[in-house]
Amino acid sequence: MSQNRRVMLKLSGEALAGEKHFGFDDDTIRSVAKEVKTAVDAGVQIAIVIGGGNFWRGRQSETVDRYKADQVGILATVMNCIYVSELFRAEGMKTRIMSSIAIGDMAELFNKDAATEALQSGSVVFCAGGTGHPYFSTDTGVVLRAVELECDEILLAKAIDGVYDSDPKKNPNAKKYDTIRIQDVVDQRLGVIDLPASVICMENHMPLAIFSLNEENGISNALKGIINGTRVTAD
Repeated sequence: MSQNRRVMLKLSGEALAGEKHFGFDDDTIRSVAKEVKTAVDAGVQIAIVIGGGNFWRGRQSETVDRYKADQVGILATVMNCIYVSELFRAEGMKTRIMSSIAIGDMAELFNKDAATEALQSGSVVFCAGGTGHPYFSTDTGVVLRAVELECDEILLAKAIDGVYDSDPKKNPNAKKYDTIRIQDVVDQRLGVIDLPASVICMENHMPLAIFSLNEENGISNALKGIINGTRVTAD
């Protein structure tokens, strides 16, 4: 495990809810925390973005204005970072919560220099609030922060174990890619991340890795650089 390796880890909000599918499942979060702590103790610098889907998925709302719905989603990511950060601290880690929006003393405004110093000192930095603007998904927030923090790689923990050429739930003969270019992901509309995020990855040569959150020690392996899913190159 490279001591100077810096990664951006994206966690699904829904996954943190466990079998309840809403809110938080503390056992699930503690399990994630233990895997992250092992990597931090080995010297890996870790920033984390958490989706808000365990509370709100704005694009699924048919009655709330999209602008307002996205604002609710932004706040959901802040709530997730505050809660998960506390459970990480209970496991013995140092954390910092940095938000894209001003939110009193609940989180500090994101600042690249402060975030970098925190990472270098062994703190896990939670990047809350997405981009801070409606009409952008957390995909864009993840990639934006990863580029700003000069991360070596983005790790996406998903419900699926990689990138396929078609939906494996519908096509039993779907082919899983071990490696694929981000340009091919866009051209084939494979939906790994949305288009704005894909463009930022391509322009800044930011690689991705997709793996299953349900894999035993999946996060721990990914933080060690062992990917049993798909690597997406930005060449």
